[in-house]
Amino acid sequence: MNRIFLSTIVGLITLTFMQAAETQKQPAAGTPAPDFSLTTSDGSQVSLKGYRGKWVVLYFYPKDFTSGCTLEARNFQRDLTKYEEAEAVVLGVSVDTAQSHKDFCAKEGLNFKLLADPDATVSTEYGSVMDYKGEKLAARNTFIINPEGQIAKVYTGVKPAEHSEQVLKDLAELKKS
Repeated sequence: MNRIFLSTIVGLITLTFMQAAETQKQPAAGTPAPDFSLTTSDGSQVSLKGYRGKWVVLYFYPKDFTSGCTLEARNFQRDLTKYEEAEAVVLGVSVDTAQSHKDFCAKEGLNFKLLADPDATVSTEYGSVMDYKGEKLAARNTFIINPEGQIAKVYTGVKPAEHSEQVLKDLAELKKS
């Protein structure tokens, strides 16, 4: 009896996530990346078109100072030299404030830009929003954007532990083509 109940609950949860994923449309590979202007942890404004001519790894994550988000950020930081060698820029986006990002960068020694999207406008444009206990958070998705401003690759349902390594591999392949 308990197995059937548990199985039903797991099925309903899975269905709910699948329906949520279907209603959110991420921009597809080969389409122009939506431009934006967001505030960084130092208070300056960053726009995507300011990075034309470079590869951009635009990653969305739920919340500063949480375990998965910290692991993902640390791994991007660990690999930052490899991204620089690949002439790629890493930009992180969440609904946290610029001050929260500043504190998170200081605590974790992050040397790439984290962008504040407190009203989830950009996260929504990228189909990267989720509802958590009645609060809008950025969903863990990543976009590789080529130097012409086109989306080259989309990752959904990212696993923080191995993500940076996978992005680097894919970036190397994309640069060959």
